[in-house]
Amino acid sequence: MTKTPFVSLEKLKEIEGRIPTPFYLYDEKGIRENVRKIKKAFSWNPGYREYFAVKATPNPTLLQILKEEGCGADCSSLTELMLSDAVGLRDGEIMFSSNDTPDEDFLLAAKLGATINLDDFTHIEILDRLAGIPETISCRYNPGGVFKASNAIMDNPGESKYGFTRTQMTEGFQKLQKLGAKNFGIHSFLASNTTGNEYYPALAGVLFQLAVDLHRETGAHISFINLSGGVGVAYRPGQTPPDILKIGREVKKVYDEILVPAGMGDVALYTEMGRFLLGPYGILVAKAIREKHIYKEYIGLDACAANLMRPAMYGAYHHITVMGKENAPCDHKYDVTGGLCENNDKFAIDRMLPKIDMGDLLVLHDAGAHGHSMGYNYNGKLRSAEVLLHEDGSFDLIRRAETPADYFATLDFPGLPKNP
Repeated sequence: MTKTPFVSLEKLKEIEGRIPTPFYLYDEKGIRENVRKIKKAFSWNPGYREYFAVKATPNPTLLQILKEEGCGADCSSLTELMLSDAVGLRDGEIMFSSNDTPDEDFLLAAKLGATINLDDFTHIEILDRLAGIPETISCRYNPGGVFKASNAIMDNPGESKYGFTRTQMTEGFQKLQKLGAKNFGIHSFLASNTTGNEYYPALAGVLFQLAVDLHRETGAHISFINLSGGVGVAYRPGQTPPDILKIGREVKKVYDEILVPAGMGDVALYTEMGRFLLGPYGILVAKAIREKHIYKEYIGLDACAANLMRPAMYGAYHHITVMGKENAPCDHKYDVTGGLCENNDKFAIDRMLPKIDMGDLLVLHDAGAHGHSMGYNYNGKLRSAEVLLHEDGSFDLIRRAETPADYFATLDFPGLPKNP
């Protein structure tokens, strides 16, 4: 089975005529349609809001599109807060979820009126000292142990560095109340890239019951519950993607079973999707520039793990389409590689593909989240451009490619190039 790119070879050649490979290309139409589907899935909850996880794809043009569609921003660092501020997101439109948080990050989050989601009990005193405790505050919960859904282990929160313990949640709410907090949120992230439909409803059950118990124990007004991210992408052809509409219906059932009978039917729900929201609507476009015939057959691209590190870092699968050869037989076995001096710089290992000729354009699918954002400069490699494809077929450069002058910009040494 295969995947179909959202762009034609002719359009890619047109873009390449202006913007050299490698580059990321994002599908504006697909992004907007997916946001609307997510909002429809949770429209039964009047207070629902999606806070896009900025870390997934930190580009202000994309943040602006999501803002137009009613999304807020989930930030985890100073620069992500700055990006959100630049596109005009303010106050309750920003959720700040960070860990080992520097003072300056807390200070900017408070200045912007972001809803601060505390990762640790000790952060209560730190935030109070720096900026005071706001009336609305959130705490991140870690239940410990392993997290199961439908009797299958989904992840191991007990090994995670994030969040409050159950005892600390009660103590934290009580301490925050004494310091002036009046409205509380609960947040948790217990599994990543889940492709079934069970995760969110199972997580909702844990958090909804926690909310009821915390309200009874402390009298705190819990105004929202943040299910965070974790809904994933079907990276492999034939893999069934999550059904977000079904997920929304199943979460509603749990909401009606737990929160409504407890008199808490006014609790707003938030999500922080990055991967599910943007992953399928971004591709890395690269060119075959070298071939090697030794113990295996290798195809070398003008992109490398510095442009998309997930395969090298996690062994992650990204489907590859050789543009113009979509219907050709996949009768050649290749390792598809980049030019880093690291043997794990491989986008695919023993992948069956059509015969690849030098100059062919290759599309690496589902790279719209945690793709460009995880780029780095090892071996002096430079991060690629980002391009937005509009529904009418026009396109815009939304981030230029790095230059050697960018790489040397933090050095003060004679003879190195500088940007004008």
